[in-house]
Amino acid sequence: MWQQEVPLRSLLSEYVGTTVFVFASSPDPIHVSLTFGISVALMSACLGTAGAVHLNPAVTLSLLAGVRMSLASALLYMIAQVLGAITASGFIRSVTPPEVRGDLALPLTTLVTPGVSEFQAVCVEMMVTFQLVLCVFATSDQKAGLSKMAPVIVGSSVTLGHLIGFTGCSMNPARSLGPAIITANFESHWVFWVGPFTGALLATVTYDLLLVPRWNSIGDWLAGVRSALVGDGGLKLNGTSDEEDGRAT
Repeated sequence: MWQQEVPLRSLLSEYVGTTVFVFASSPDPIHVSLTFGISVALMSACLGTAGAVHLNPAVTLSLLAGVRMSLASALLYMIAQVLGAITASGFIRSVTPPEVRGDLALPLTTLVTPGVSEFQAVCVEMMVTFQLVLCVFATSDQKAGLSKMAPVIVGSSVTLGHLIGFTGCSMNPARSLGPAIITANFESHWVFWVGPFTGALLATVTYDLLLVPRWNSIGDWLAGVRSALVGDGGLKLNGTSDEEDGRAT
């Protein structure tokens, strides 16, 4: 039976990293593309010593689907990420002047752009997250020799996604959920979960079955996923780091 250790430092890194990431926001689309990408790169580089950071439930889901971490640890990671996003959103709201807050709600609130359908938004969210997760997998693959450049590559991927994401780009369900909770605005919120999660799963299948095969067939992959989920029988929290592979998003 698989017993998974979840380092407390790794969970704290997810919380702190996601808090800083979400806080680095701006109402200007160009500014937010740069600040989000830079903050992901910095948090990945600075917090990576405690274990590879994800900062994104979609990235965590892709690592779970790729049998790179257990269900229990994935859930804990996602909880830490959501709590970090809520913390950052609450802090931004508390320090934003009421007159500005009234016009902008929150600088980082993700809503589907007027004129864009929810289906179109899901498709765009799917594609920008797809390229992000491919970058995460490539930089965490020791054979690829890109691990030292991981913060820059993944940060650039985040910037690219926000530059081309004309739909109110999220790429990160936690980054959307935090401000939605603080502002009590869940309009079309499902888009920013379904799109990124679908893109993450498609990227996992593409990378692990086609680009750099880890499985002989889809059946073998599904058997591995089933074994990981069913065999996830134990969970320990400790203060040391023996982390799963994977990088930030």
